[in-house]
Order: sequence, then C-alpha cells, then structure tokens
Amino acid sequence: MKLLPVFLISMLSASSQTFPDLQRLTKMTARFAPTDLKVDTSHLSPGDLKALAKLIGASHIVDKIFLQQRWSGNEALFAKLKGDKTPLGLARLHYFGLNKGPWSDLDEHAAFLPDVPLKKLAGANFYPEDMEKAEFETWVKTLPKDKAAIAEGFFSVLRRNAKRELTVVLYSEAYRPDLEKAAGLLREAAAFTDNDSLKKFLSLRADAFLSNDYYQSDVAWMDLDAPLDITIGPYETYNDEIFGYKAGFEVYVNLRDEAETAKLRFFADHLQEVENNLPMAPEYRNPKLGGQAPIRVVNEVYSGGDGNHGVQTAAYNLPNDERVVTEKGSKRVMLKNVQQAKFDKTLIPISKRVLPGASLPDLSFDSFFTHILAHELSHGIGPQQISVAGRATTTRKELKELYSAIEEAKADITGLFMLQYLYDHQLLKGGPDAERKLYTTFLASAFRSMRFGIKEAHGKGMAMQFNYLLDKGGFVANKDGTYAVDFGKIKSAVSDLDRELLTIEATGDYARAKHMLGELGVIRPALEQTFAKLADIPTDIEPRFVTANELMNVR
Repeated sequence: MKLLPVFLISMLSASSQTFPDLQRLTKMTARFAPTDLKVDTSHLSPGDLKALAKLIGASHIVDKIFLQQRWSGNEALFAKLKGDKTPLGLARLHYFGLNKGPWSDLDEHAAFLPDVPLKKLAGANFYPEDMEKAEFETWVKTLPKDKAAIAEGFFSVLRRNAKRELTVVLYSEAYRPDLEKAAGLLREAAAFTDNDSLKKFLSLRADAFLSNDYYQSDVAWMDLDAPLDITIGPYETYNDEIFGYKAGFEVYVNLRDEAETAKLRFFADHLQEVENNLPMAPEYRNPKLGGQAPIRVVNEVYSGGDGNHGVQTAAYNLPNDERVVTEKGSKRVMLKNVQQAKFDKTLIPISKRVLPGASLPDLSFDSFFTHILAHELSHGIGPQQISVAGRATTTRKELKELYSAIEEAKADITGLFMLQYLYDHQLLKGGPDAERKLYTTFLASAFRSMRFGIKEAHGKGMAMQFNYLLDKGGFVANKDGTYAVDFGKIKSAVSDLDRELLTIEATGDYARAKHMLGELGVIRPALEQTFAKLADIPTDIEPRFVTANELMNVR
C-alpha cells in the first residue's frame, strides 16, 4: 500500500476543517492596527527621488519572489483569491496579504483557508515537500566539501531530479526572470542617484541577483552612507524551520534620520568594552570585534517580502554572512516610525492592563527605543565563529533550527546587560530612574512580544526569558493579575540568564538549547489568562505605505 506524503495528508485534513467565516476573519484581521506611514521626502535630491520610485518598484518584485519561497502554491492561490469579489473573498485576500500566505502567523501558522496544508510547511518552499530531515543530512555527507557548503548555504533551494534524487538549484536560477527584472530596476535607480555609496551598492546587488554571489554587495551595503537607505535581498532564515539555512527575500526602503543617527553613534564606541565584560568565560569573548558597527536610524517608506508579513520588524541587524560580520561587523537599522507606532498602538494599551497603576509613569518610549537598539547591537557581539571538539564552525550551524529563538533571546537579554553596564559605569546618564524605566518597559514589552505566538522566534525566545526571570524572582506576579519588577533581583537574574545563553552559543550546545526552549519557551496557564484579558488590544500594526503609494502614482 502506497502511503501519502505528510504534506498531502495535511492538505486533506485542512479541507475537512472549519475555517474562519467573515465575522471571525474580521476579528483576526483587527489584531493588526492600520497605521499610515508617511515620510518627508522633501530633503531628497531630484535624482534620489527618482531612484526611490524605482526601488519601490523593485520591492514589489521581491514580494513576488517571497511568495514563491513561502509555499509552492502561493502564487496560484493569490491569483484565485483576487478573483473572489464577495465580502468573504475580499477578507481572505486581505488576511492572505498580511501573512504572505494561507497560514496565520499569530495562530501558530495554522491554515485559515481550505485546500492548503493544515500548517505552514517547516521547510517552506526551500526543500521538496516530501523530504525528511534525515534524508538531507545523509545526502549532504556524500557531497564534496564545496558542494555541501552550497547545499547548506543561504542562497540555494533543494529540488528533485528525474530520478527523485536531491539536487541543488541556486537562487539565481530558481528565480531568474524576477531577479532579472529587479536587477534592471536597481540599475536604473543607481543611474539616477547622485550618492556614490548608494550607486555602488545598487550596482553590485543587481550583479549579485544574477551571479548568486552576495559577498561584495554585502560589503558595499555595510559601507552605504546615503539619505536613501535600502536593504534588499535574501537575508533572514526564519522560514526554514528544518535547518535555519535558507534565506528569504526581503526589502526595506527607508529614509535616514540624520539627527537621531548622530545621537546613537555613542553606542558603537563601547561595543568592545561590553564584549570584554560579557558574563561568560573569558575564552569565549571576542578580543577584537569586526570593524566599527554602523548604526542607522531611519523612517520606513516601504517594506516587502520577508520584511512585511505578520508582526512588523522594528529593527534589524544584518548581514548574516559570518565572513562579512567578521570583517566589517554588522549594521543595525532602527525603524523609528514603526517603533513609535508599535509603542502607541500596542504597548501603551497592554501596559494599562498588565502593570500596576504605580508602574505606569515608568513606561517610556525612549527606553523602548534604546533597548531595541541594544538588542540589535547585541546580535553583533558574543559568540559567532566557534570551535566544537576542535572543529571550526558557527553558532548558527550548531544550533540549527533552534538558533533563531536562542539568538533573539540572547540579543534581548544581552541588550539589558549592556544598558545596565553603561549605567553602572556612568557612561549612560539617568541613574535609578532610567533603570526603573528600562526594566518596567521591558516587562510590558515582553507581553507584546509573547502575543506574537511561540511558533515565531521572537515570541518563543521572549517566553523563555519571561519564565526564567519570573522563576528567578526578577519579575513578580501580583494577586490582582498584574506583574511588576523586583528591582532587588532583576539585575542578577538578567546576568545569570545572559551567561546561560551566551555559553550555549559559545559551545554550540544543541541539546542544552533544546532543553531550555522546551522547558521555558512555553505559555504557562497563568499567562494564558493574562492574554485573555488583552484579546481586544491589537497585537501589532498593519502599515499602510502612504508615501510609497503616492510616489508610484506620480512617478
């Protein structure tokens, strides 16, 4: 008897499920608060303004590529949904757009449409849908070292040949027609701009789309110094839940906030000092970080692909290529208008229900913004290139699919450690008031992050942190259902957790990471009751790109 592949069984199961009706789908959509993103473009040169329109055009192509990466059936399903003009059909199309597919990011990636896999496929469309993890691991060991590196690399997909054997297809071939169009638009934008660093990056990234070699354009992106700040290409690996190897295409089109960027350069000057004092064994510390890490504060004009589905990105830290990170460091980009919208539309309403009234005055956007900055900086410090049993490797490769959740938690908690270190050494001013605001705002923000769901790396990582700090007494659950910070215990609890996470990364300890996430990366019953009280508060924002749409209509 021939057995059906797991993904087909899932599809058959999904077809018999009851899916959200119009009323339910409207409530699900309401978890994203519509937010107009308007950005002042008046300071751009005429050439940059023309380039901006071309980059938005290229962004739409990135959206199309990411749909293909998310699931092989996405494009056909998208076309079908666009043809349904009934109220339910329009609601389904809207929610599909929010999630970039038929699975709800906020509901553990469960299907909200019929005739699709019941859950998002762990390997997305990076691997054959019937491929088992062990099959890949066995097969890749048979390959020469250089071919194995490509098979496990960021920029390739796995397919089956005529003999049903696994074979590697480079992104430059898998998405060739779309990448050619995107490359053409990048070259047109490069011709318009009068900024040399932007011209260089766009030209090299256009070449990379077609050559599949992203190294030189990543280096040029690190050197990008322009009013028009663009991130475009395959970067994050969250969608590969089998190995965490494969990069999703994403794009952020931003305008730089020069005044805020200048204020934050202070932090980059102290990264090595923080690294030298991280709470882990000295032999795990990096005595010489990569080049000076650029920090950019920007306002988002448009985001697309992996950069715009479900919960919106508030900041990012790239590139992920360890060669570039070792040579140049990594760049932190802070999306200030997105962060302000999240703070106003989600964090403030949540805080009024989860914090005691006496703690509300300590809620601070400045603390929220500064911790996100410290989080992004913390991705660039701590273990990166490591040695396991005498073998040179990376934390990402050793922790595999657990890496994203562990790394996000490490960045959160190391960010707290960093800011506390700067306060303790009077490098940041503010004293006890600033510390109180930092930890109170972080506590409130923990609820915001956990509402994303523990299927998502940030949410799972935050659940692990929250439960650890609660168990250690740094957070306290009050009898009235609110939560508070115990300022006598929070600092030591943060340091202990940071030591644990940094050591897991430094040793590449997969088993320890799995145990910690399994035990603590959960939503306990008391938290479920708290979340029930927050059900009517939006979970995140739905950006409406007002400025981008205006530019595309008048270009």
